[in-house]
Amino acid sequence: MSSATEFDVAIIGSGINALTSGALLAKAGKRVVLLERESVAGGCMRTEPLGDGVLHDPLATTLVLWVTGAAHAALGDDLTRHGVEFCATQTPTGVLLPDGQALVYQMDRAANVAAFNAAAARDGDQLSADLDAFGGKADLLFGLMGGDPWSRATAKLLGKEAWKRGPHGLAATMGESLTSMRGWLETSFQSELSQALWAPWCLHAGLGPEAAFSGQMGQIIGFALEAAGAPIAKGGIASMVQGLCAIIEEHGGTVRTNADVSRIEQAGGAVTGVTLAGAEYIAAPSVLASVTPHQLYGTLLETESKADDLRRYRYGKGNFQLHYVLDGPVTWRTPGVETVQLLHLTPGLDGVSKAGNEAERGLLPEVPTICVGQPCAADPTRAPDGKSVLWLQMPEAPRHVKGDAKGEISVPEDGSWTPELREAFADRVEQILASHIDGFASKVVTRRAISPADLAGMNANLVGGDPYGGACSLEQFFLWRPFTDSKRHTTGVKGLYHIGASTHPGPGLSGGSGYLVAKELGA
Repeated sequence: MSSATEFDVAIIGSGINALTSGALLAKAGKRVVLLERESVAGGCMRTEPLGDGVLHDPLATTLVLWVTGAAHAALGDDLTRHGVEFCATQTPTGVLLPDGQALVYQMDRAANVAAFNAAAARDGDQLSADLDAFGGKADLLFGLMGGDPWSRATAKLLGKEAWKRGPHGLAATMGESLTSMRGWLETSFQSELSQALWAPWCLHAGLGPEAAFSGQMGQIIGFALEAAGAPIAKGGIASMVQGLCAIIEEHGGTVRTNADVSRIEQAGGAVTGVTLAGAEYIAAPSVLASVTPHQLYGTLLETESKADDLRRYRYGKGNFQLHYVLDGPVTWRTPGVETVQLLHLTPGLDGVSKAGNEAERGLLPEVPTICVGQPCAADPTRAPDGKSVLWLQMPEAPRHVKGDAKGEISVPEDGSWTPELREAFADRVEQILASHIDGFASKVVTRRAISPADLAGMNANLVGGDPYGGACSLEQFFLWRPFTDSKRHTTGVKGLYHIGASTHPGPGLSGGSGYLVAKELGA
């Protein structure tokens, strides 16, 4: 075996968690290799052309979890040195109702209080009180969400909080955190507009508005958006990938694409390396697998010990993406939303609930919740002068289509997302979007729709188009992710670690699991 195939750490995949762990471990002096099956590194972080001089992020784009997380604190200076720049407007999010009413959320507490109070008396005051209350328990929640649930540090944190709050006070705080989005919104805000601004945000955490913890996620998001906005990477999110790869490579690490791992090798209960398709063997005493549980335990490892766990592990709803290049500016019929980076189009809380329930039952939502990203508002380099880009995400799409809630679109008997079905659903979304923008049809230069099936084809971790690595319901989250007996990121095989969206702390562009395992390995 040549020395070129021997490493300290082999990492399967090249998404945010793989790149984070690779960068930290390479900086710590470990010989690292990242192995990506696709032709380009980055997982869901891609930037592609969408017409002459136009760049767009077809999948993930917003980096608020990164810039507020521990991985950025450790790697931010290196990324800056490699040319990574974050851009944001002062208006990270907002909501636009079917009748044209809008509410915008700013990086300014006083402005937000005034806007919410204008929607309904005391809504703004209550918003401020709720965010302040969250701030009082932020150390506890961020410690639990971002830390290792089985670590000494977490035990110390819980002990400190129990001493400060008392055992019953700590239990009450944890119980309050399980409130659903509906529970939070209906007890805090009188205005349906105020409720509508927050309701869609639980979808971005892989939850519905009736799910436990979804209300707490709304407050976490509100806290983060007010502090950091909704930053994107200048020139496209691929610059993040390039920056992290550069950190790995400048410290002697290797990033390989078109390197499909077919098997994880082990001997005597310990990992020894990986074998690629084509039989190339790479030796490494530590292997990090940024894959789904089914890939890890059902394909890469020769084991049947997790058969029952895999049977019970559930994936969530699919995502549907839709992207536009427009000729000229986006001329919203409702003034004041031009610089909102993530604008939700929805009928409100009940509309989000209805669409999510339809998607859960395999139906195309009658009125999908639409998240409209306006990247050019923060980063004009995304398109040449005179052009605009819109980034749309519909977080409520069935993985397997059983029917159409509106009864208009014909669905294939096998429930598959055909190109015809994809474009028909895109037409529904476009009709809603166009109702809010003057002259929309005449402005469209390019449209690109991406169905859940397309997402699955782009990234093996997006099972059925689920971008969150599995349903984020409470029984398979926190210390129970991916399985109820999961402990840290170990797998039962010495030296083999499971990272990625399917593991704690879950999905999103924080790099959390990659950071935790890198620290455990001495980074």
